Amino acid sequence: MNIKLIIMDVDGVLTDGKLHLSSNGDELKSFHTQDGMGISLARYAGIKSAIITGRTSEAVNRRAKELKIDYVYQGIKDKTQILNEIIAFENVEKENICYIGDDINDLPILKQVGYAASPSNAVPLVLKNVDFVAERPGGEGAVRSIIDNILEQQAEYSNLIRNFINVEDFVQ
Repeated sequence: MNIKLIIMDVDGVLTDGKLHLSSNGDELKSFHTQDGMGISLARYAGIKSAIITGRTSEAVNRRAKELKIDYVYQGIKDKTQILNEIIAFENVEKENICYIGDDINDLPILKQVGYAASPSNAVPLVLKNVDFVAERPGGEGAVRSIIDNILEQQAEYSNLIRNFINVEDFVQ
């Protein structure tokens, strides 16, 4: 495995998939800090990140900026078109891409990339069509567990963690 880019859906992957709407129309989203740490670890390991989502939310822009996510595409109907744009811009092969999705609109990309993954609560059709299913649901650390799985396979994971947190001895 040689993942160079991780692309994520938002609702149901980085969030629990629930839409919280305030009485004045604001959309609220809840993100898990462990997912954020996973994205930071991937970045530290040299893996770029992207978001492609069908909805549009200022909360997504804010979280993506905090995490220094390389590409953010919102309000997208044809996710495959955006995938191809990112591939052209980054000059990366599909086999070096991980896509994390949870619903049927993610299937076209999941079927094209080198490493397809989903949270444990993805719809059954997605669960049947991915290489890895996180033990955690979307919005509850699923992204972190997928990133940990990638890093454990393609990096010296303990050294990566040791260097990232700058601690010599820790329990593994």
